[in-house]
Amino acid sequence: MKKQAVMALFCMLGAFSVAAQDIAGSWKGNLKVQGTELPLIFNITNASGELSSTMDSPTQGATGIPMDVTTLNEKELTIEFKQGGIKYVGIWSASSINGTFYQGGMELPLTLMKTEKTIPGNPDLVSSEADLQQLQALDKGDYKYSVEDYFARPKASTFRFSPDGKYMSYMEKDDRGKRHVMVKNVATGDVKMAVEEKEELIRGYAWLNNNRLAYLMDKGGDENYHVYAANLDGSNTMDLTPFEGVKAEFSNLLKEDKNHIIVSMNKNNPQVFEPFKVNIETGALEQLFKNEDPQNPIMGYDFDKDGNLKGYAKMVNGVDMQYYYADGNGGYALFKELNWKDTFSVLAFDYATDNPDDAYVLTNLESDKTKIIKFDFKTGKTLEEVYQHPDYDVSNLSISKKRGYELDYVAYEGDKYQLVPISASFKKLHKRIAQKFPNQQFYLTDATEDENQVLLYITSDKLYGEYYAYNVAKDEFTFLFDLMPQLKEEDMAEMRPITFKSRDGKTIHGYITLPKAALEGQKVPVIVNPHGGPQGIRDSWGFNPEAQLFASRGYATLQVNFRISGGYGREFLESGFKQIGRKAMDDVEDGLQYVVDQGWVDKDKAAIYGGSHGGYAVLRGLTKTPDLYACGVDYVGVSNLFTFMDSFPEYWKPYLEIVQEIWYDPNVPEEKKIMEEVSPVNHIDKIKKPLFVVQGANDPRVNINESDQIVEGLRAKGQAVPYMVKYDEGHGFGKEENRIELYKAMMGFFAEHLNTQQPVKKAVKG
Repeated sequence: MKKQAVMALFCMLGAFSVAAQDIAGSWKGNLKVQGTELPLIFNITNASGELSSTMDSPTQGATGIPMDVTTLNEKELTIEFKQGGIKYVGIWSASSINGTFYQGGMELPLTLMKTEKTIPGNPDLVSSEADLQQLQALDKGDYKYSVEDYFARPKASTFRFSPDGKYMSYMEKDDRGKRHVMVKNVATGDVKMAVEEKEELIRGYAWLNNNRLAYLMDKGGDENYHVYAANLDGSNTMDLTPFEGVKAEFSNLLKEDKNHIIVSMNKNNPQVFEPFKVNIETGALEQLFKNEDPQNPIMGYDFDKDGNLKGYAKMVNGVDMQYYYADGNGGYALFKELNWKDTFSVLAFDYATDNPDDAYVLTNLESDKTKIIKFDFKTGKTLEEVYQHPDYDVSNLSISKKRGYELDYVAYEGDKYQLVPISASFKKLHKRIAQKFPNQQFYLTDATEDENQVLLYITSDKLYGEYYAYNVAKDEFTFLFDLMPQLKEEDMAEMRPITFKSRDGKTIHGYITLPKAALEGQKVPVIVNPHGGPQGIRDSWGFNPEAQLFASRGYATLQVNFRISGGYGREFLESGFKQIGRKAMDDVEDGLQYVVDQGWVDKDKAAIYGGSHGGYAVLRGLTKTPDLYACGVDYVGVSNLFTFMDSFPEYWKPYLEIVQEIWYDPNVPEEKKIMEEVSPVNHIDKIKKPLFVVQGANDPRVNINESDQIVEGLRAKGQAVPYMVKYDEGHGFGKEENRIELYKAMMGFFAEHLNTQQPVKKAVKG
């Protein structure tokens, strides 16, 4: 009998091993959620009878999400992703798995069929690790600072007070590069881990109340963020928005309600966002308002401090805006009709008055530059003009709850970020901080609820950043942390604001970061770095790790706030509409000519590098002015305006008409012709200089196809193109190891093509 039992056990184990081997592979099915089909793929592997799996969500651009549990009990397959609240249970047969997908209280039928594993883009185009390491090796100089010195994440960062000031939280990096949220008891010095970073990056965190924290994560860079909560000791960790393929946005922290927050989600329709009140202890959801018309969607909600919806902005016909305000009878009435280019937005309701309809409003309806006014929604009248700057858009304000909601300061960004003190209390505080940190930029990043402890972030063009706590009552500054102690201020390069005239007479601002050799009179190579966006985005003065790394290798960095950049008023912004790739590029070229004329840089050794729109500007620069640049680095850049617009994520589609007003409309023949002209993929034959292309495979904004197109086209004509793709990244690299590898390869590329000009190599693969 004993022998028979052993034989039976052997046969059972053998059967499991065969079954496990047979079930290994990729299985694909479609979830039907409210009339929408969402494809899901489970990739199952078998290592000596031990099963594991990953999940792909192709429509969301997410691949390789590791599952926690993968088991096969006879024919029953169970897969779980506990952090995401996901579970799948199905019965396996030779060619299919029939089962149920569970998430967030939903039970959805899901049949999986055997399929071939696919990854985004064309992997055959991607350069080998050996080729990229060979590129890195070209950065051979005897430099004082390494790439890691500039781009390794700080050991600690993102400091925050608990509301009562009893705890200090921060993100701390471990030996594996993971950044965990830590909580320190200020009185005892005891430190505990509140949130552990595992496979996915923690994208941000905040205190919800004195005992609980919130944090954001997505999957592989797909930007479908989930909001999680955890107690300060790490217990009761919960996904507050446990919905696959849904993007959640933290909306409002309700200071009068410590147990709830408001989040915005595209849960019911992937194209539009709706507000939900979430219990941070239980995860219970209450939908606060419905956004039921995706053709005319609500684009923003204004809640007061108690969580009452006071008003909302609705898009009409793709380009016009209507603002609705509470009518006093439980409903909302049309208050103001606007164009999407108009600014009229509530910064904060004014609780210092008895009128619940008074608010601080940011507006440009009567001015070119945005200004802050006090506005009465009950009468529809402006009560007071709070602040306006003649040259720059005002952007923000701060109010003191402790002092009866008194206005403390307003802020704007000119050549540098500026705080304008308003209240007597803040004038005193501002003066004291400025005395302590002369010639440096300071930001008030946090304060306790009683406002007796203020958290300061100190920085400059040469100082990465230091945190200080300031005890207002005791007038004591306490140093907390130097984010980058390895980078010495005396070794860093100066970033200078510059102003010049464009070829058509427009005043353009920007910055030049100059290495030591340039200050000594030498003409140095320059890296032209157009910013992303492009609309409403701008470059700013301060510590820039890229520019400092480039300066350490002897390169200047030019950043131009070309027309369409934000912060300089409405006319300047709109002057760049329909000019992307045209006059906006002219401004970049004029900026390069300006720094050449100053004698700072060598016009024959100018590279162009940028990400997103900046990556597009690289490709456009190499095709528009083929002889101007010595080489280029395209980082998640658009190459084809037609495919770019066709591949928008669902939640961008309501903005399509606005994008077409800013960029170009393919339905207008004249503009379609311009799109063809400014799409670099149509002019690959003009690219004569070396190009390095970098892409995140899961990018939801600039699909990997944008990079594949340009690489494939250049390879077809025999030009070598090093091509770096990371399959665990999205729109830009978030993981430390990937960022370091990128900049090492970039430095090798620049060393090869800026220091000694060489002809473009001929090769099939980079």
